[in-house]
Amino acid sequence: MREVKVTVVNKSGLHARPAARFVETARRFKSEVIVVKGGKSASAKNILQVLSLGVDYGDEIVLRVNGEDEDEALSELLNLLKNILPAEDK
Repeated sequence: MREVKVTVVNKSGLHARPAARFVETARRFKSEVIVVKGGKSASAKNILQVLSLGVDYGDEIVLRVNGEDEDEALSELLNLLKNILPAEDK
């Protein structure tokens, strides 16, 4: 199992379109992916659960990834959060 804290740097947080991209990416992997914010957790493969966390710009979240492709899944999700989604804000 891998666990990483990350600060959300895209202006719209994980709402609507960014959340959909995040969930779509998580679903490509066999590993279980959990997002934690402020003591609440959600499956990263379920759009309603991700949206229910209310992740905003500047929030710190924890990604917990467990499974056979956890390294690749974590790498892809971190790249999406740190580079791809913020670039789309511009």
